[in-house]
Amino acid sequence: MPHVAGVVTVGHVIDVVLPVLDEARAIPGVLRSLPDAYRPIIVDNGSTDGSAAIATALGARVVHERQRGFGSACYAGLLAADHDVVCFMDCDATLDPGDLPAVVEPVRAGHADLVLGRRRCVQRGAWPLHARLGNRAIAASLRRRALVDVYDLGPMRAAGRLRLLELGLTDRRFGYPLEMVVRAGHAGWRVREVDVDYRQRIGRSKVTGTVRGTLRAVRDMRGVLA
Repeated sequence: MPHVAGVVTVGHVIDVVLPVLDEARAIPGVLRSLPDAYRPIIVDNGSTDGSAAIATALGARVVHERQRGFGSACYAGLLAADHDVVCFMDCDATLDPGDLPAVVEPVRAGHADLVLGRRRCVQRGAWPLHARLGNRAIAASLRRRALVDVYDLGPMRAAGRLRLLELGLTDRRFGYPLEMVVRAGHAGWRVREVDVDYRQRIGRSKVTGTVRGTLRAVRDMRGVLA
């Protein structure tokens, strides 16, 4: 099996769950940028562009999740992981895998139970205004409810695997990331944020790139809050 720098197939240390739906163009760069000892778990959620085959050829573990939905893919990756700490991140090249150690360290050091990567745009147009406003409104609602003091429901995050399973997350759509934070807040977890770079994605966005996609995500998240 071909080996790509940063892709660890033996003696892994940290599992990185990467939900995928037609990300063939972005996958090679993301996998090559993973730090040493971070093992990718690609969760293919019905791609038709050969994403799974590309990831397999590059040495990544691939899990196929037939039930459509971002939460379904994330949960399947969580079940497939077997290390103490699990990371999640988008596989569209918007996030830099090199930021993963900074997100993981507070969890490994015992200073936090859940760490979110607070996105910092480093390229113009990386985070459309409608998506940013929707994210800001949800984060503000969390702060008002005194659940957690966060400003971004960042897609790069890290937490303990067993504790995540114990949260009993049930959302299988776009509300999954929010449900994780809400349940963590109710459980008294220490939730922290770490700044991470955010760039323009490679390929077509299924969510934040369109107003319709953003509204669908916000609807799912408001359902979680309700």
